[in-house]
Amino acid sequence: MEHRIRDYIIDQNWSAYTEQEHGIWKTLFERQHDILQKRAVPEFLYGVDHLEVVPDQIPKFEDLNEILMRTTGWKVVAVPSLVPDDIFFTLLANRCFPSTCFIRRVDQMDYLQEPDIFHDIYGHIPLLIQPVFANYMESYGKAGLKALGENSLHYLARLYWYTVEFGLIETPDGLRTYGSGIVSSAAESKYCLEDPTPNRLWFDLKRVMRTNYRIDDFQETYFVVSNFEDLITATTQNLMGIYEELKELPDFTPEQVLEEDLSYSPKLP
Repeated sequence: MEHRIRDYIIDQNWSAYTEQEHGIWKTLFERQHDILQKRAVPEFLYGVDHLEVVPDQIPKFEDLNEILMRTTGWKVVAVPSLVPDDIFFTLLANRCFPSTCFIRRVDQMDYLQEPDIFHDIYGHIPLLIQPVFANYMESYGKAGLKALGENSLHYLARLYWYTVEFGLIETPDGLRTYGSGIVSSAAESKYCLEDPTPNRLWFDLKRVMRTNYRIDDFQETYFVVSNFEDLITATTQNLMGIYEELKELPDFTPEQVLEEDLSYSPKLP
């Protein structure tokens, strides 16, 4: 496995980025910085500042790693594109986050189907200096390794999608987002919290694992956690038993709301 992992690790080759590419990063960064001030969870905003991610240039992975290793023992490793499941889970289980190196084109500023460096670094990395979220990501990687060969990875994929990528969280100041797919998207950062269209349901592990998702549009359902500790609890229980239970049950469509679902409503002052 160690040999296979080395086959997917590349050099960031930071010096090869063009002035235009740094400019795209700057435009994306400054747009999201303004949008997220009262929409992202405070831990995310703290992470951006603490990691010294700046708008002027695409970050160097070696600079990020110096801070990450000091705080939670994580590091960023450069990969050419999406990696196979076993490589992905092994990296996470060893506190390594795989990031692409390319940045989107000017004509892709508002939508990109595959993750680029802005999504991976700006979207994912800031929360990895928070010990509880760093532990969740490691736990998720270990859960993925256990699930390999069990025909259960789609359940874990849904958990990742509805938490790491598109999760919402309750805070003392109201509903906020922490999902990387949201914080790296100008339009969905507003849509997920303010548009009346999508469902916002309280997180339930089995419910999440039974819910399909779309990759080509805004989410039709978001799941809300009370705190990040809930995510650790979700991934440290007996998931194998849950997989076996879910295999006997039907899946849900992304827009489906069940009678037993608990819809999120803001806490009254």
